[in-house]
Amino acid sequence: MLITLLAAGSRGDTQPYIALGVELQKSGYTVRIAASEAFEDLIKSCGLEFYPLLGNVSKIADNDKLRQAMSADNPLKVIMSFNTMKNYAYSLQQGFYDACQGSDAIVYHPGAVIGYFIAQTLDISSILATPFPMIPTKTYPALIFYNSVRLGKTFNLLTHILFQKIRWLISKAPIKQFWKDKFGSIPRNFIDPFSQLQSENNLTLVACSNYVFPKPQNWSKEVHNTGYWFLDEDDYWSPPDKLSEFLLAGTPPVYVGFGSLGNPAKATQTTELIIDALQLSGQRGILATGWGGMTKLNKTSQDIFIIESVPHAWLFPKMSVVVHHGGAGTTAAALRACVPSILIPHANDQFAWGKKVYELGVGAKPIPRKKLTVEKLSAAISYALKKEVKVAAKTLGAKIQRENGVKVAAKLIIDFLKQK
Repeated sequence: MLITLLAAGSRGDTQPYIALGVELQKSGYTVRIAASEAFEDLIKSCGLEFYPLLGNVSKIADNDKLRQAMSADNPLKVIMSFNTMKNYAYSLQQGFYDACQGSDAIVYHPGAVIGYFIAQTLDISSILATPFPMIPTKTYPALIFYNSVRLGKTFNLLTHILFQKIRWLISKAPIKQFWKDKFGSIPRNFIDPFSQLQSENNLTLVACSNYVFPKPQNWSKEVHNTGYWFLDEDDYWSPPDKLSEFLLAGTPPVYVGFGSLGNPAKATQTTELIIDALQLSGQRGILATGWGGMTKLNKTSQDIFIIESVPHAWLFPKMSVVVHHGGAGTTAAALRACVPSILIPHANDQFAWGKKVYELGVGAKPIPRKKLTVEKLSAAISYALKKEVKVAAKTLGAKIQRENGVKVAAKLIIDFLKQK
């Protein structure tokens, strides 16, 4: 049986699907992952089939309009970014469609909801696998509203419904246009798939820890909060000698990296700010430049090590504190590592993860990127290094490690498909 996983977005969005693919493969399934060409080497190194989507997602950092759309830092800006994101989304639909041909089942990211309609056309099963909670509940607000004012349970429920509508509006027009271009009509039963998630015929997987966002009681038995999906990359990656030497040369450093976020035009300024904050707090640091949010400087002190990227699963447990942008995948990796976090949210759901980390007592109060200063970051590092924060981070990390969400998710998929 061939299961195709449709991934969408940056490494933090894609890597959990690779982990799921590896686990399904262990059970004898053939797994194909459709993702940006930026992840071809990683996917193939894990022994999975790779289907390249149009363009390299890392190039978004070079496109001002797309970067600004992805950097929406409040619900209104998310809605206003529709037109820009719809144009980019249209270019992906053909790749998603082609990747699914010959499949026996489709597992899709919320950003690849066309998978639901492709499965209908091929008369096969589809499964939504979301890296963040998006099923309506009164227990807490939708993530893009999580950092806003709290107005009670009914308001919480409404924010989830609105968030689902936003996700569907972003996807609806590109799917409709692609389908018309290819088939001359719209998909049959062209309704909002997100509104069908709790029906008996569907399986929905939420790749989130129950120790972070516990499963609300109102979710149906078809929706599962499995725990995070981690890809242990130790088997696929070896550190450069200079990095190993730096780690052995002193106390555990502070990691700072903003992944796919950050403004390349301000990379030098941001890098200097981070280094000044580390020096003010008396800490060594490892800086990951990512897609250009920071950059290598001509000269730095021996207490600073700058590298493009390092697998989080390998590096984070060796850190004293992890400072990052707050993407869902990076947040999960930091929590699992048993070390405190400091989130510097740039956009979208990152503000929610920042607030949740602080609420859980495993990190400092988040600092929005627009408000980041040397003094604020230095103070946050000192706060994160408090004994009670370190103990809380270690306790939560141990619980998350025991969940083994990717095994749970794979078994749920296998059992679901056997019933079909």
